Amino acid sequence: MKKLMFLFYLIFSVTSVFAQQKSAVTGLVTEAATGEPIPGVSVIIKDTNTGTITDFDGKYTIQAAGTDVLVFSFVGLESKEAPINNRTTIDVSLEESTEFVDEVVVVGYGQLKVKDLTSSISTVDSEELGRTPTGQAMQALQGKVAGMQVVSSGAPGDSPTIRVRGIGSYPGSDNEAPLYVVDGMFFDNIDFLNTSDIESISVLKDASAAAIYGVRAANGVVLIETKSGKNNQKSEIIYDGYYGMQVAQNVLKMANAEQYTTMTMESGSQASIDNIYKAMQRYGRSRINPNVPDVNTDWYDEIMRIAPIQNHSLSVAGGSEKATYSLGTSYFGQEGVLDMENEYERFNLRSKVDFKATDWFTIGGNMIFSNATKYSQESSAWSMAYWAVPILPVYDEMNTDAWPNNYASAEDIGYRGGQNPFSAIDYNNRRMKIRKVLANFYAKVDLIPKKLSFKTTYNHNFTSLNNRDVALPYFISTNFKRVDATLTKRSETYSNQIWDNVLTYDDSYGKHKWTVMAGTSFRDEAYDMLTAQGVNFPVDQEEAWYISQSDLANIPTTAVRDGGSRQYGISYFSRISYNFDDRYLLYGTMRADGSSKYQEKWGYFPTVGAGWVLSEESFMSDVDVVNFLKLRASWGQLGNDKIRPSDGATTTDVVTTAFGDVLYSGSTTASTFSSLEWEVTEETNVGFSSRLFDSRLSVEADYYMRDTKNAAISVKIPSTGSSVLRNVGVVRNSGFELAMNWSDQINKDFSYSIGANISTLKNEVRDLYGQPYIDGGSAEFRQRSIVGEPLLAFYGYEVAGVYQNEEQIQADPIAVANELVPGDFIYRDQNGDDVINDDDRVGLGSYFPNFMYGANLGLRYKNIEFSTSIVGQSGNKILNRKRGEVIWTPDLNMDADLANNRWHGEGTTNSYPSSAALRKGWNQKLSSFFIEDGSFWRIQNIQLAYNLNGKDFFGAKIPDTKITFTADRPLTVFSYNGFNPEVADGIDRQTYPIPATYTIGLNVKF
Repeated sequence: MKKLMFLFYLIFSVTSVFAQQKSAVTGLVTEAATGEPIPGVSVIIKDTNTGTITDFDGKYTIQAAGTDVLVFSFVGLESKEAPINNRTTIDVSLEESTEFVDEVVVVGYGQLKVKDLTSSISTVDSEELGRTPTGQAMQALQGKVAGMQVVSSGAPGDSPTIRVRGIGSYPGSDNEAPLYVVDGMFFDNIDFLNTSDIESISVLKDASAAAIYGVRAANGVVLIETKSGKNNQKSEIIYDGYYGMQVAQNVLKMANAEQYTTMTMESGSQASIDNIYKAMQRYGRSRINPNVPDVNTDWYDEIMRIAPIQNHSLSVAGGSEKATYSLGTSYFGQEGVLDMENEYERFNLRSKVDFKATDWFTIGGNMIFSNATKYSQESSAWSMAYWAVPILPVYDEMNTDAWPNNYASAEDIGYRGGQNPFSAIDYNNRRMKIRKVLANFYAKVDLIPKKLSFKTTYNHNFTSLNNRDVALPYFISTNFKRVDATLTKRSETYSNQIWDNVLTYDDSYGKHKWTVMAGTSFRDEAYDMLTAQGVNFPVDQEEAWYISQSDLANIPTTAVRDGGSRQYGISYFSRISYNFDDRYLLYGTMRADGSSKYQEKWGYFPTVGAGWVLSEESFMSDVDVVNFLKLRASWGQLGNDKIRPSDGATTTDVVTTAFGDVLYSGSTTASTFSSLEWEVTEETNVGFSSRLFDSRLSVEADYYMRDTKNAAISVKIPSTGSSVLRNVGVVRNSGFELAMNWSDQINKDFSYSIGANISTLKNEVRDLYGQPYIDGGSAEFRQRSIVGEPLLAFYGYEVAGVYQNEEQIQADPIAVANELVPGDFIYRDQNGDDVINDDDRVGLGSYFPNFMYGANLGLRYKNIEFSTSIVGQSGNKILNRKRGEVIWTPDLNMDADLANNRWHGEGTTNSYPSSAALRKGWNQKLSSFFIEDGSFWRIQNIQLAYNLNGKDFFGAKIPDTKITFTADRPLTVFSYNGFNPEVADGIDRQTYPIPATYTIGLNVKF
């Protein structure tokens, strides 16, 4: 096998030997396990680029000084260093690499070796995270973890939507996000973390891995380890930073002045046609086309900008024999592409210290302080830019009554609304100050050395949010104004304390190895909120934007609210991990959760897992291609306490009836109180892990089936007609995941890696407690959960075409009955009764993608590194609601796709209605016309880096330095008619553009 690999190296390797006039060192490199010579081993003088490779017989010759150190490396074997010490012959034996099988990953309340895992866990390290310039660490995982959907957000400071293996709960109640665990502390998101502070992120995807966290883990668990020092490590100072620009991509094209005028003239609406003439009278006629007003405003171009983004971090890490430390600070700043005060700044401080006080006692702790300020977008600006007619200018010098700016108003040319989005941009200010403190302290006692230990940990997460929303007064036209300045203040504090106590026992006997863990966890969560509102404060001075400066006589008392909550929980948990002869693995956990949230106080969540390491069996010993192969299976239950507590009301109605011509009054009373508990999700996972071809190829595959058997759904009460929540629904998510990575070092100068992952998802409603369906969405844009279909699938009419001529109309009784004309939609008559009504509505698709994928490529040649990655998904649908809302209101603009492809004569299209049809109720029904394909693929990241390691500059050795050039999300390909196809709930009213980001970065290690 090794000799065949050597032939491969002879064909593809480029050997570079920069030999100085030094003495020759020769030797033989063999494999320790077999004693056979190894061809193609890289032999390099340490801290230089000078090197060679062994020949067909495992021999090498290199010119080196007597004080040099040789480094021997080969894929699948442990690297070894050998000081020359003036020797001329050095023979080396290389051991089989245990880098993979002995690699340790973080699991709940402990660690396990990769080879001992029976669960589905994916880990992304700091180097991979650092390639993405983002203020949200989870954004860097997009396309890198099979089975995880990351829905991007382009707005500064906004976190992406994260889903692990679909959604099991009824969506829409903030109950679909995974649990985040940062150094043992629980969080709902990690928007406060700087990517440069993270050592690794592990995603626990299946129930067996996640259930140790109980009722918080139903949607998966994301474990984050922050960076720490290492024992006996010299102090290392690292600066890491970048600066770049964000450019909005795939900006939606709207109808220009000529297209809009043409559609208006075709509409048949005299009122709209008159508005075109009024615009000509006020602003003149175009010199190019005198039938069009002399204004052609691209509103998206007017409200957007190129925006900067930057990140800078400085850290110091090191350690002695007994202590390790890591200290750091970072700054992140991002402006939004919306041209208003729309930005996010964050300043972090962190420290992490571990100290081994004695041979049996270790203490440590870490603290992260995050201070951020976020100026949120005014979302209505996007809608107004979409609606605003292009024949309206930004400014109107004739609008002399306008203040403080003479912005143009569409009302002045006959439209019902002002439309100008700059009223939203200039006269709104939404600021949030975010302060978070994570404090963690632990003490560990080794009761029996290397066998029995006890660890107690206290975590405290404190968050303070201070919101200030300011709405300034303005006047643009009679119905396009704001008379009073309003100021809304909202103060929120969150305090989350967790105290864990864990006892762990490790032992082995012969071929038997086991780890037993038992522990308790107590948590105390508190929330307080106070909000109030003021009016008519001094608007010209931001220093006076306080409620105390408002008109105290007119403070709306109804806007003053005070609230809060307190929740306690205590849990008992245990885990056993058993290994026999490194071949047979057993794993089991049990957690009992008690909570003050529900009437039923306790929930019990067991899991079990098993693994079989086939590669350790004797019948696999001759299969050289397989280095490691493990089959694994797991089953488990886990909880979800993110559904709201029990609630309801007792209602009394007055009833009047007649008996013998006499009216009598009475009352009826009905109770609709719910009795809720946490949802329990049951999951089965089977898969395998493997390393092949001298560990150059890794393959991970999983199939899972996850059932939420008591999902909280709305159940109708027949006697009252009202609805109440009950834990009676069943929702299933199932799918297949595959991740493959290949890495190889061709020679000392060139190495490469390539990887890909795919995942499928089937989301299905299995039981609605006998109900045929549950409606969601709005009456106009209906969504419906139906047994056998996905949750909240879009529900409406299927468009079969567009009527083309009068003969087609007369031949169709449906068209005749509804007085339709050419250019109107043809709806499919699903039941064939020649009537189009609610019975003809069908499911039109779901916003869940049924297929996701990602791929990456990395190349390294000498000091140059290149990496790129792609990501994509398919099968999901998007409701183009913004287009639907425009159709309802005939005096708004339309997108260019609709203008260009409208029906305007027989044969012009069989998919789009005519301009006149857009104004008819028949064509405004929710139909497949408004449901579009959300599939996309994207070049996620491209990075080129140059390393200046060990270089001399004017006689002085410069520190290890890396310069990077990054293009993040530079290209997205999709067919959806919007800014981007990433819409978290599948309903696009106006999503923030996802910009492409171009940065230059610098990493320096001292």
